[in-house]
Amino acid sequence: MRNGVKGLLAGMSMLAYCASASAQELTIFWAEWDPANYLQELVNEYTAETGVKVTVETTPWGDFQTKTFAELNAKGDAYDMVVGDSQWLGAASTAGHYVDLTDFIKKHGVDKSFVPATLQYYAHYDGKYWSIPAEGDANGWAYRKDWFEDPTEMANFKAKYGYDLGVPQNFEQLIDIAEFFTRPNENRYGVALYTQTAYDGMAMGLEQTIFTYGGDLGNYETNEVDGILNSPQNVKALEAYRKLYTFTPPNWNQAFFAENNQAFTEGLVALNMNYFAFFPALANKATNPYADVTGYFANPPGPDGHQHAALGGQGISIISYSKNQEEAFKFLEWFIRDDVQRKWAELGGYTCSAAVLESEEFLNATPYNRAFADSMKIVKDFWANPVFADMLFQMNDRLHPYITTGQGTAKEALDALVVDWNRTLGNN
Repeated sequence: MRNGVKGLLAGMSMLAYCASASAQELTIFWAEWDPANYLQELVNEYTAETGVKVTVETTPWGDFQTKTFAELNAKGDAYDMVVGDSQWLGAASTAGHYVDLTDFIKKHGVDKSFVPATLQYYAHYDGKYWSIPAEGDANGWAYRKDWFEDPTEMANFKAKYGYDLGVPQNFEQLIDIAEFFTRPNENRYGVALYTQTAYDGMAMGLEQTIFTYGGDLGNYETNEVDGILNSPQNVKALEAYRKLYTFTPPNWNQAFFAENNQAFTEGLVALNMNYFAFFPALANKATNPYADVTGYFANPPGPDGHQHAALGGQGISIISYSKNQEEAFKFLEWFIRDDVQRKWAELGGYTCSAAVLESEEFLNATPYNRAFADSMKIVKDFWANPVFADMLFQMNDRLHPYITTGQGTAKEALDALVVDWNRTLGNN
């Protein structure tokens, strides 16, 4: 009798376990923007396949880093995974917040099937992998094709600058075009540029220009910055960005992706710097009255032929305090499948799968996908060390006054930033 009861109880226990397992949930934390909505739509298919409910929880971009690290530092288990910024890799991995994915990535061939640059910047830190590249992104450009192709504008531009008006072949031409279309009396301006200092807006726009002018932000391996950050190339890049700023709409000293797109859709600017993740709104007639006459191109080369784009996007990491790590690994196994990556791209997410990115189907799916694929081959990123946040805000504090008001000189601003970064990096 007792054995019968024990058997019955054991069976009930197993049923309860199975019910619990089938009802398991996963929570992914991300910033509040369209790609997070696309991801929720995608993971609903995982739920349909497995019965595991996956929720993409979001918070505004301004709170994303603060809220994430508050939870991580508290060793909380509110989230199982996070789609985190590339700059977080150093801080999150060295503090033990992320699960090491090195074996997983090698076992499943992610290191062979995803674009190398995305693995380098979204996943790799200190010899290990901590994320799966999830939302590829790069800083690119949108432009008003109808303005560029207007016969009168073309003739006037050729007369002034001596070459044909068209997609800029280098950064100097981009500056010429921005200057040419700046006509305050017509409420028309040359360019919408990143200048916001609340997080990484200005830094991303400026670093892209620095890399394109042949400069760097320092030696990421040795932490050396003197002579690199304040190099002649970087001085020229800073001066170029300052000059571009003079061709922006009025009061453009705290602008990021939303302001840039708004200026473009309101017909104020010829050129719009923005991440490709924000270009779907420009290709949509419901949100951009100029959608049919909007073109896109990758960041053009600098004066010495260097061509780079600032890396955007994020990788997805398993949080070490999650109680659902086993299921999280199963989810990642599903996420990296070729068919899932194709679906991710179809929904509007920016896949990092090399096969999908190179397919004609992807390249021709939107008017900006080809420029995006070109951009992902030339991306470079900000520091990803544990003190990146301090360095980012120091960069904002030192360089923003020069960019937006012309205070001091580019060399003085960079020299001052070298002092700040040396102190933060422990070089003194």
